[in-house]
Amino acid sequence: MIKNSTSDIEDLISLMAKLPGLGPRSARRAVLHLIRKRALLLTPLADVMSEVAATARECLNCGNVGTSEICPICTDEVRGNGELCVVEDVADLWAMERSGVFKGRYHVLGGTLSALDAVGPEDLRIPRLVDRVATEGISEVILALNATIDGQTTAHYIADQLQGQVKLTSLAQGVPIGGELDYLDDGTISAALNARKEI
Repeated sequence: MIKNSTSDIEDLISLMAKLPGLGPRSARRAVLHLIRKRALLLTPLADVMSEVAATARECLNCGNVGTSEICPICTDEVRGNGELCVVEDVADLWAMERSGVFKGRYHVLGGTLSALDAVGPEDLRIPRLVDRVATEGISEVILALNATIDGQTTAHYIADQLQGQVKLTSLAQGVPIGGELDYLDDGTISAALNARKEI
């Protein structure tokens, strides 16, 4: 059976449409643009994607994404200042890093507690967080979780788990109720981090 000559292109469009922010029409436009700029964009993109697919991994310590078992943030001795910023996912970590304000280390939970989705503490990196607080000389845990119901439920659960072991703070003004860190501008994140309050 002869393969349809456009089936690979249709497969690419279908896969691109699964990316956040892209639907079928925008995926089709993106693929057509990549094909038109094959030498400049498509071939280098395919090469880099192949490399990332082979080398990308989660940091064993914090959950960040990189190409080594322990990410550069965790191995940077200057950032071992006792401050640990807890975020929901890697996109939130990257948003905090974009602001350039926080100079400590991170802990990525990998989600939030959710009774509706049957996500409990054992499904997140909460036990690893408690272990890090006990073993890494952490003096302050900053709960930089999204201002959603699940985010705040998770923050309260973590606060209960770490009560009396470490100073606990959370982001303050600037983060709107229902807001998500990945969508905030750098100034808002900076103001929220600088105005954090003790829990």
